[in-house]
Amino acid sequence: MRLLITMLFVIFYMRLLAISKAYVNVALNKPAYQQYQSGGDRYDASNAVDGRKSDLGFGGGQCAVLRSRQTATWWVNLTRIHSIHQITFYFRTNNDGIVTVIIFRKYIADILLGFSVYVSNTTERSQGTLCFKDDNFTRNTIPSVFTTNCFVHGQYVIYYNERQNTYKRVFYGYVWIVLCEVEVFGCPVTGFYGSNCSIPCPDVNCQYCHIETGYSQCCKPGYQGHHCEVACPRGYFGNKCTEKCNDTCSGCNNVNGVCDSGCIPGWRGYHCNEECDRGWYGIGCNETCGHCRNESQCSNVNGTCLIGCDAGFQGDQCKTCEYTCICYGTSTTAHRKLLH
Repeated sequence: MRLLITMLFVIFYMRLLAISKAYVNVALNKPAYQQYQSGGDRYDASNAVDGRKSDLGFGGGQCAVLRSRQTATWWVNLTRIHSIHQITFYFRTNNDGIVTVIIFRKYIADILLGFSVYVSNTTERSQGTLCFKDDNFTRNTIPSVFTTNCFVHGQYVIYYNERQNTYKRVFYGYVWIVLCEVEVFGCPVTGFYGSNCSIPCPDVNCQYCHIETGYSQCCKPGYQGHHCEVACPRGYFGNKCTEKCNDTCSGCNNVNGVCDSGCIPGWRGYHCNEECDRGWYGIGCNETCGHCRNESQCSNVNGTCLIGCDAGFQGDQCKTCEYTCICYGTSTTAHRKLLH
């Protein structure tokens, strides 16, 4: 039995060694958090990403520990979005060979059953991707070192467990965090894939691609399609082409929503979200209002005087003299002398 366990650990570590040569542990020494603190720095969340795993015992000072709760959340902030290949968890043991296995099965396994692993761009797991959910492990099958593949992109790796629902296979009514090390293997920069993270993503408008195959997983803002080859349809822009251009925009940039083609009459600004200043109207707000009875009642779209004209003027825009006029100056705001 001891020989079998030793062989399994050797095979596991050889596999990890091969992966570590290809991908980088992007979680090492990154900021970490756990839902509740337990026992000060000795059990701090950061212990799980400090690179130390020589002592996986409860009192070794190398594990993040949270005791007896209904819910348990721990996460590491990778500080920016990374392309992830796989995640490895080293749970607490007692460093005693075969005794470790017995103690782990008898006292630790139950408090781990049902755990989940998420990758998200925020600290909210509901906004991320579920990489793994334990629905099958028992106290006799859950491993003390667990690895799951997760070919996604994200900034936060989140470990979560709960006892708010009833699990028939769970023997212990509370969950603990006993994470002695969490390793997140992936590429240090986005836009590349392959075993050495050296091959550029093949699609020019691809923001993130599959870490093994290079297949587009997320297009750059302004593009969509399997190969990110299709620009957003007219009137839409941004990530996944889900943002709508302003209705006052004659045509907006598919990437950032800037109204490159200008605004409809009466509006101005990069996003055509500003009305013309009082007294101005039309395309580019370049037309001056006529002799409206109230300048603030001049339509910013077509210059119509909404409540009528000043004395002596007529027409929708109040630019026509009611009597024969002699106009001085070339501007529509020039003084006019009425001849009676």
